[in-house]
Amino acid sequence: MKSPKTAQIPDSEALKALLHASCQIAIVAHHNPDADALGSSLALARFLSKQGHQVEVLMPSAFPDFLDWMPGAEKVVAYSEESQTYCRQVFQAVDLVFCMDFSSYARLQFLEPLLRVATARRFIIDHHQAPDMEADFWLWNVQASSTSELVFELLELLEAKSFLDIEMGECIYAGIVTDTSSFKHPSTTERVHLIAAELMALGVNTNRVQRFIYDNNSENRLRFIGYALHEKLKVLPQYRTAYFVITKEELRMYENKLGDTEGLVNYALSIADIVLAVIIIENEDCVKMSFRSVGNFAVNEFARKHFSGGGHKNAAGSDCMTDAFETEQLLLSLLPQYENELHHSDA
Repeated sequence: MKSPKTAQIPDSEALKALLHASCQIAIVAHHNPDADALGSSLALARFLSKQGHQVEVLMPSAFPDFLDWMPGAEKVVAYSEESQTYCRQVFQAVDLVFCMDFSSYARLQFLEPLLRVATARRFIIDHHQAPDMEADFWLWNVQASSTSELVFELLELLEAKSFLDIEMGECIYAGIVTDTSSFKHPSTTERVHLIAAELMALGVNTNRVQRFIYDNNSENRLRFIGYALHEKLKVLPQYRTAYFVITKEELRMYENKLGDTEGLVNYALSIADIVLAVIIIENEDCVKMSFRSVGNFAVNEFARKHFSGGGHKNAAGSDCMTDAFETEQLLLSLLPQYENELHHSDA
């Protein structure tokens, strides 16, 4: 088993040999799965099922309601007190575990101890930097737009694109469109557009997918966004930074559900001349942070150095076991150190 230092693409013949015989497979993604984690997992699960494998999709936590339209989502098992025995039995029984959209144990939460003791071979498919896990097989490339793009690449490596259907295509497209922020991020390469075009040619209704993801708000979520923009947005032009601090009381006030804060940080980043955007969210058990940037300012390094976080160059996150006020004060104390870098970053 190994952890890669550079982009790792498995040998196609070794892959074909791995999946030649029918086996029991678990697919697991990270805590608080987003559209890429869920979409890549469901697309892969559908493909493997077509190949004759027995497949279970497990998640460390539930996914947002606005993703429940994805084909196969109803079969996903989210870890809970009620499902923990079943999850343990799955990890004990399977021959192969696919780890999707993560390569660090820290992102697994309650499923971490189950994966650590599992004797099954591991196959990690991911595009995040600084992996700290080991695996038997890797499809890992930080240049990829999304893990969903890598699932499409896996089908190409296996010469199995004939198995691609509309349902798989919808899941892959959802992962790509969200992780590129509707094709805005620098990771949106020519290849990404070609994959999207191929999915459209297959029959994927991209407008339908976009509506499910972006035009599926509850009234409470819209009112929460309005409140956050009017009352909670703070702009620091001297540091080209904008941020939100959202308390757990405010989340309760708007009956906040999983996924309701998704994308809020991007509103701060959309302000002209802003380079760094941060949202600090006080949950019941911890303070969660999301970082976004444009240009050369690497928020993954910023998050890793000061908040034990990580992610991509322009999109990162962190969970800090402290209160929101202390987290905000730490952020504000750090900004003067980065004033020159922020001012010279290309917005």
